[in-house]
Amino acid sequence: MDGELLDKGSSAGRARGTAGARDALQSLLKLADVRLGGDRPWDIRPAPGAAAQFEQLPQRVLAEGSLGLGEAYMDGWWVADRLDQLFERLLKARLDQRVTPWPVLWHGLKAKLLNLQNPRRAFQVGEQHYDLGNDFYQAMLDPRMTYTCAYWGGQPGVAPAALDAAQEAKLELVCRKLGLKPGMRVLDIGCGWGSFMKFAAERYGVRCVGVTVSAEQVALGQQLCEGLPVEFRLQDYRQLDERFDRIVSLGMFEHVGHKNAGTYMAVARRCLAEDGLFLLHTIGRNDSAHGTDPWVHRYVFPNGELPSVARIGRSAEPHFVVEDLHNFGADYDHTLMCWCQRFEAAWPRFAERLGERFHRMWRYYLLSCAGAFRARDIQLWQWVLSPRGVPGGYKRVS
Repeated sequence: MDGELLDKGSSAGRARGTAGARDALQSLLKLADVRLGGDRPWDIRPAPGAAAQFEQLPQRVLAEGSLGLGEAYMDGWWVADRLDQLFERLLKARLDQRVTPWPVLWHGLKAKLLNLQNPRRAFQVGEQHYDLGNDFYQAMLDPRMTYTCAYWGGQPGVAPAALDAAQEAKLELVCRKLGLKPGMRVLDIGCGWGSFMKFAAERYGVRCVGVTVSAEQVALGQQLCEGLPVEFRLQDYRQLDERFDRIVSLGMFEHVGHKNAGTYMAVARRCLAEDGLFLLHTIGRNDSAHGTDPWVHRYVFPNGELPSVARIGRSAEPHFVVEDLHNFGADYDHTLMCWCQRFEAAWPRFAERLGERFHRMWRYYLLSCAGAFRARDIQLWQWVLSPRGVPGGYKRVS
């Protein structure tokens, strides 16, 4: 009897706990055809010199979920040759829904009950993520500094060299969907470094106002758009109250949150001309669960929340007619893989400043997201909205 009541603090008790956790995790991973200690590109194996830590990985993952898995990678406990393929398999097998430890549940509860995207928190993501350094993003992105999904138009086997053209194709697509004409006044909510505004001003002769929560983006954007009818504002979207012919928002709605989505749509409506169009470009999830991944929240996009089609529709319906909905989420896989290759090539320039733990974190961010889009676990949507419906119907652009 005494042998069955081993002290959990003893070495025998720990060994039994470690073995049990390993068996439990390996059973889950088998559903995704992933092995612990395997030698295939998507298998999870010990990092060099981290055999002892690797033995503790199953307990950490089962106790902390995706947060524990990501932090263990950052800490140098494990590696996989192809993180993108690993996450494609994990998410296709929906293993994220099978492991829901307390940190995951707690994060979801906070996202449901609290307004994590209130005005006081609005600038946190700018300071933590977008203000990393303009030189860092210049090295990773295309020359226009477009930090949103490119439009590959269904081209298979795209190469990193094609990223510049694919980003320009996306900007052109947006301009055509909005029906831009010379002299129009355009609002860009979440304008980044001004890639869309610069493109639209140069190619279509429009005047633009852009708002962002990143001081670094404003500083460089003003330089890049010098001499053009483009204005940058370091401003929360809730403060906007003036009229525009067109509104665009590329990759910003992910920072709004379900508690503020109605306010966001109301702001867009009060700022849009009666005959105007609003293009909303956003990542989204397939269900209406609350919050985002706890690891992404802590290390990449604080206070982020991916919307669903249902939630966007409910927030838009008091204000807009949905004219068009376009999903090209598979293109984000290509985009992220290109960003990762450019990031890795440029890393020696930033290694001393940012450190190896950041290096692993950023690689994990880009490749896990690529795998998620490849698994069709998350999507990229472009919505075209109008205040009262386009007379005669909206003409689809592709």
